Amino acid sequence: MSEDTAVDAARDPAGTPADPEVLRELGVLRHSIDNLDAALIHLLAERFKLTQRVGVLKATHALPPADPAREAEQLERLRGLAVTAQLDPAFAEKLLAFIISEVIRHHESIPRG
Repeated sequence: MSEDTAVDAARDPAGTPADPEVLRELGVLRHSIDNLDAALIHLLAERFKLTQRVGVLKATHALPPADPAREAEQLERLRGLAVTAQLDPAFAEKLLAFIISEVIRHHESIPRG
């Protein structure tokens, strides 16, 4: 999107162009969001590298791919962290549940030894 298009798109409900200071602040905030998104992707990649190693260890030693007790502990711990961080704990739980389901799916695909 070109700068002109961005300015054209940034209009109030009456169609008046947004204040340049508002556009500057919007740009700063979006840049910070982009940086956080990149950090999240890198953190998730590191997490999945570790869980892949866990999966290989489990497969090698005939341990089950899922560990419901550990998952319950993690969900409870994450809910507490979310509350402390002022993040909706239900959202945090859904996110971790999705991640755990992907980890288990990966673990199930590892050949058992």
